Amino acid sequence: MTEFTERAVKIIASIPEGSVMTYGQIAALAGSPRGARQIVRILRSLSQKYKLPWHRVINAKGKIGFRDRDSILLQKMLLEGEGVAVSETGEIDLERYQHHPDLL
Repeated sequence: MTEFTERAVKIIASIPEGSVMTYGQIAALAGSPRGARQIVRILRSLSQKYKLPWHRVINAKGKIGFRDRDSILLQKMLLEGEGVAVSETGEIDLERYQHHPDLL
């Protein structure tokens, strides 16, 4: 596993319940400011193995990034179960719910 991937996994694992982070935010903290797509790949390939809270990661616009209805509904349900308000269109208020960790 690369250093970037290790840092990204650690950051994702540290997102507290009831909070979200963006793909780009995680990438920047992990050392690659333009690596948001790498975060998507990390979530796809490592979420299950490392039990990552994938549902707490959203896009830069504050929206659920999935396109298929079932995935959107699952992420919405998981976030709402943690107290995160999600609009009908999958939007989350970043000012209210975005986690800003100290440097890890």
